[in-house]
Amino acid sequence: MNAPVLSVHGVHAGYGAGDILKGVDLDLPRGTILTLIGPNGSGKSTLIKTLAGLLPARQGEIVLEGRRVNELSAPKRVRAGVSYVPQEYNIFRNLTVLENLRLAQEFMGGVRGRTPLRDELLGLFPDLPGKFKALAGNLSGGERQMLALACALTAEPKVLMLDEPSAGLSPKYTTDIFEAVKKVNARGVSVLMVEQNAIEALRISNTCVVLANGRVRLNAAADKVLEMRDLQSLYFGDVRAEATAS
Repeated sequence: MNAPVLSVHGVHAGYGAGDILKGVDLDLPRGTILTLIGPNGSGKSTLIKTLAGLLPARQGEIVLEGRRVNELSAPKRVRAGVSYVPQEYNIFRNLTVLENLRLAQEFMGGVRGRTPLRDELLGLFPDLPGKFKALAGNLSGGERQMLALACALTAEPKVLMLDEPSAGLSPKYTTDIFEAVKKVNARGVSVLMVEQNAIEALRISNTCVVLANGRVRLNAAADKVLEMRDLQSLYFGDVRAEATAS
């Protein structure tokens, strides 16, 4: 297994007085796709918001390429190599497609000394070039998600984190989104993805982590998880002991 590009050690985080995450440990090996699944309220979105710097870790450590990043703000984590695409509010709907890309490139592009070519990015998202002048708010849900991914990639991330990228999409765009994620990963970007469409996500993933009640209940190879007979119980966190598969 590749060395981790991102490691989480004993992380606690939450809102108000209570912790949603209760000592989460996981590694994202370099060049791989990790899918995070579990019931609603298990802490999936809380975890990636914490990793993105939008929510502080109350305990534990977040390590990016051997460097502790707990104290870095969200913009500084982007510069360090972590991009995050939330499920909602991930583009400027009152701006055109081209304006969204230009803003992303201005504020995030080339953060490590090289401004990525727009054409290079759009090669991953063939539906966008013909819609440069369209308002982003008038795009279909799938097109908006493609645009959000393209904007996030202007930061040339080492780690791309996605929160429910296929939520609400048609079957066609669900397939297209997962194909885009595979292409992004093939370019060397490590991906951490929260996804309700567990089976389709696991088919393109290397690792599956199941969260339940703010704790890791299973950390296993994605293909092994797909072979489990009672995947529905696994998805809803009915796992009595942690398991690890290399």
